[in-house]
Amino acid sequence: MPPDLPALRRDYIAAGLSEGDLAPTWHEQFAAWFAQASHLREPNAMVLSTVDAAGLVSSRTVLLKGIDARGFVFFTNHTSRKGRSLAEHPGASLLFPWIDLERQVVVTGDVQPIAQAETDDYFRTRPRGAQIAAWASHQSSVVASRDNLEQRYAELERRFDSSDVPVPGFWGGLRVVPDSVEFWQGRPSRLHDRLRYRLDGRDWLVERLSP
Repeated sequence: MPPDLPALRRDYIAAGLSEGDLAPTWHEQFAAWFAQASHLREPNAMVLSTVDAAGLVSSRTVLLKGIDARGFVFFTNHTSRKGRSLAEHPGASLLFPWIDLERQVVVTGDVQPIAQAETDDYFRTRPRGAQIAAWASHQSSVVASRDNLEQRYAELERRFDSSDVPVPGFWGGLRVVPDSVEFWQGRPSRLHDRLRYRLDGRDWLVERLSP
């Protein structure tokens, strides 16, 4: 039998969020909430949503690999579905679903490539297996079988056996430069707190949204 979905409803009672709680900037507020989420499994997991040239929306979970006042950085194969979508429509939304804290952060903004030197520096920190996998996977393309994928990986292991793994030319970092960062805190009776930093010209405004 399917689950009784209405019975899964729960009230959110962990905390509230007032304007006086907020840090002066969105990135300071994000850093504070991220620190409180650091005990969660992969708190840097974020849902990235993109739109392609045909207007079709797609979403997937990626990992945040850098954050500062400029925005949120992740890395990808540029020929993947998300890479192609972002080349066609360089805007995105991010969602950090920190459910155990009854919180989420929602980001919208433009997407820009990061400097090649930043991509190179990050790639060198990846485990060697992950470096080879970046070459082995034609991300989002149809693959004949798992064996086919593993054979390609093994071929690349042999190819790079006596050398460092270079950064693939089709792989790199992207930065979501926010124009809106919303901090959502669950509250009882679905009267949630939603406080949003929104860029207005050159200034950031803080707005409360209806739940």
